[in-house]
Amino acid sequence: MLAKRIIPCLDVKDGRVVKGVNFVNLRDAGDPVELASIYDREGADELVFLDISASHEGRATMVEVVQKTAGEITIPFTVGGGIASVDDMKRLLRAGADKIGINTAAVKNPQLVSDGARKFGSQCIVVAVDARYNAEWGEWEVFTHGGRNGTGIKALEWVKRIEDLGAGEILLTSMDADGTKDGFDLPLTKAVSELVTIPVIASGGAGKKEHFYDVFAQAKADAGLAATIFHYKEMTIDEVKQDLRVKGVEVR
Repeated sequence: MLAKRIIPCLDVKDGRVVKGVNFVNLRDAGDPVELASIYDREGADELVFLDISASHEGRATMVEVVQKTAGEITIPFTVGGGIASVDDMKRLLRAGADKIGINTAAVKNPQLVSDGARKFGSQCIVVAVDARYNAEWGEWEVFTHGGRNGTGIKALEWVKRIEDLGAGEILLTSMDADGTKDGFDLPLTKAVSELVTIPVIASGGAGKKEHFYDVFAQAKADAGLAATIFHYKEMTIDEVKQDLRVKGVEVR
């Protein structure tokens, strides 16, 4: 079994890290380059940067942030937000990103997943899936545009399709759990993890060390991603890893 990974997430808006609850009520959490450097030293296995404004100005800001960050850290990092073409991917990889995260663009143009995987390798393409439970369906629906737009696409069908298209990893965010600190969405994560063979990064809801154990032991996630608890020093990455080791989970 591969060692489980702990991944801090930096939601970047206008060059600053922000964090909210259920995708709204954002507050400032610091400088992305500074935070990335701290997490690298603290033992994070990887980092995820999401440009959540992804406007034209944001895009230029992000390239600059990626370049600065690449010079400061030694761990792999994924960059996502507003990436709509293979050229956008190339620009960020050249700036120093190790992997590219796509979400809205993948839904609009699934061919982009295949094109990116063919050009840069599957290991480079992370498809982010933002999902919310749809009581009418009794299943989860995929949302795009930073959680603003419902797509009418069933999440379980979509994750299978993106695996077939060549994605190397799925970054699965539960919009219901996001920022609540009540724990990861175990039913959603388990359903996706059991359906695909590529790694699944669980995101949304981490509030205690035990939540990471639960998402690995019960929902079979390959990595746990969190923001609020790390940004505001509610716990450290090392504390999470120590707790997992004690409980017999292999971590890096």
